[in-house]
Formats: sequence, structure tokens, C-alpha cells
Amino acid sequence: MEDLKYWLALSLIPQLGAARFRHLESYFGDLEHAWRAGLSQLRDAGLDSRTAQEIVSGRDRLNPDDSMESLARAGVSVTNWNGENYPPRLRHISDPPPVLYYIGEIKPEDECSVAIVGTRNPTSYGREAAGVLSRDLASSGITVVSGLALGIDGVAHRAALDCGGRTIAVVAGGLDSVYPREHTDLFRRIQGSGAVISEHPLGMRPDPRSFPRRNRLISGMTLGTVVVEAAEGSGTRWTVYQALEQNREVFCVPGSIFSPASRFTNRMIKEGAKLVADYTDILEELNLPDVAADERSKGGKPSNQTEALQQEITEQEYENTEELEPGEASLMRHLSGQPLHVDDLCRQAGLPIASVTSMLTLLELKGKVEQIGSMHYVKASPELLKEKR
Repeated sequence: MEDLKYWLALSLIPQLGAARFRHLESYFGDLEHAWRAGLSQLRDAGLDSRTAQEIVSGRDRLNPDDSMESLARAGVSVTNWNGENYPPRLRHISDPPPVLYYIGEIKPEDECSVAIVGTRNPTSYGREAAGVLSRDLASSGITVVSGLALGIDGVAHRAALDCGGRTIAVVAGGLDSVYPREHTDLFRRIQGSGAVISEHPLGMRPDPRSFPRRNRLISGMTLGTVVVEAAEGSGTRWTVYQALEQNREVFCVPGSIFSPASRFTNRMIKEGAKLVADYTDILEELNLPDVAADERSKGGKPSNQTEALQQEITEQEYENTEELEPGEASLMRHLSGQPLHVDDLCRQAGLPIASVTSMLTLLELKGKVEQIGSMHYVKASPELLKEKR
């Protein structure tokens, strides 16, 4: 994407958040024109004088091509919220980062992701619970997302890697340094079987304010958040609150009533969070297939996460569209076993939202599609299709 370097350059200007990026993109048509605009043009676009001056001054000290080359030399990739590698669910949170930096690979199957978070000082019970849940979810084709912190985060990342699954770490600083240092080896391992993601440029060190903002990305890019041990006052609570604001599912592992490490999780269960006793509780609530169980019943195991998820809902069942209207059949070709937001479906199909939502309702009644969470749809599983026939 040719104008990506201008997104990168503008993201390095103080005061430019998601709302102003959207406004500049809308007003100028693309961000190259916004980057090259004069002071009066930027003011005409609705920016205050200080922010407009920051952009003009930024051109004297920032070279978009040099910024891109610096990332390439560091082995860091960058995407914007229009890019294919940008996690789709993040586009729909209240303040998505205009650009994301990452090392590793972000894949389409990472849309089927679940966050596992918790205390930095877990009990042996908490470590075991986090490890088992992460292993079983990853074995079932789910990407495990966490924050690379000590404690539960590290356990979740390692368990996913150890079983050959995928995991994504969202960090609170630039990708040219590892925090905490104890996770340097883990940081490198994740790059080979997932990605390390940050909204911060190189050279940015984590500070107390960056962790709550990091947490909104962990919850925002996933279908749901699982909390394994968190005391009252734990920083984990910010991830939970963000997940609730983003209309994501919240799951909690129950703990001993005598354990301070379980007081927050036990209270959240009391207040309506889903109790988790097994990974299947999560899959069932999110309406996701249990690939691992199906493969075990066949005497094998998934050879590839993408293949496993695609095999769960066969192509033959998907493409049986004889009973569909032409518009419905066309819409079905944009859906798969991976959840897709209505906005993205409208964009791909080139249709207005009213037409798409109307057809989705009819397709759901016919058993062809299923709604997964808020405004996300997938093609229906063979089991549901058989029930409808």
C-alpha cells in the first residue's frame, strides 16, 4: 500500500488519535494529501492550530521513506486499519490504533482467537489452569492472545506454543525492546508461531499508562477474554472492563474462597461472567467447533489449524446453494468458517448494509449462516444444516 508510509509518519505526530485519522482520511481522500497539506488547509479540515502546526513541523523532522526503512532494518512490519493484516475486530472498537507494528505473521485464522489473562503472581492451581486451557484451546485451532507479562500471560503463551498452536502477544512498548526481560526467549519463540504486536513505535518504553491501553487491544481483537486468577485491584480488571465495553464475552476460572488470587474472578462470576471449568465451556459459548475432539475421535490430530477449521465445515455442505436466491448465493461466497463482521461483509460484497442484514436474516432462517457474537457471521456447520433439512 503506497500511502502506508504516510499513515506511519502521521501516527508519529502527537495529538493524532483514531478520530482525527478518520477525519483526515475522509476530508483529504488519502493521507498523502493530509501529510503534504499546508497549515491553512489543515485548519480548514477542522484541526486546531496546535495539531495543524505539529503536522507541518513534523515534515521537517520526519521522512516517511526513512521511517519505513528503519522498520524494515529492524525486521518489524506495519499495517494500518485498512490493511489485510489488521485484526478485523480491532477496527470496530471505539479507538482503534491507526497503525499496528508487528513481528511474525498475522493470519486469517487468528480471527478465531481467545484472550487468556491473569495475575503476575499465580498460584500453582492458576498456572495449571492457564496451561491446560491454553493448550486445549490452541489444539482446537484457537489462537491464544495475551500480554507477555510474567505469570498467567507467560504460561498461556508457552502452553499454546508447546502444543504446536498459535499465539499472539500484545505488548505495551515498542518492538525493539522486550518487557519483561525474563521473556526474551518467549518473545522470539512467539514470532515463529504467531506474532508480537504493538501500537507503539520503536524506542517507546512501557509506562504505567500504556498497559491499560494495551489491554483494550487484547480484548478488542478476540472473541472473548478468559481470566485465570486475579485479585481485587489487579491490573487484569482493566482488560475485563474493556472487554465488557467492547461487547466481548468474559470468562472466569473459579478459585478457592480462601485465595486472595481468586477474589476478583469469583466476584465477576457472581456478577455474570461465564464460569469456566473446561475449554469446551468457552467453545460452546462462542459457538466454535472443537477440532481437537473431532480429530481424536478419528484417531488422529489436526495437521494444520487452518485445514482443521475448514474441514469441520465441509465444502460440499457450504456450496449447496440450489435453494438460495442469486443474491443470497453470492453473499454466501464471502462467508467461511471464520467469523466476519457485517461491515466487512458489506465491503467485500459491495452491498448496502440494509440488503446484507436482510439476506443474513433469511440465510439464518434457512440454516445457512450462524451469528457468532455481536454482528459476526459464519457459514453454518454441517450439523445445523442437517437439522434444518
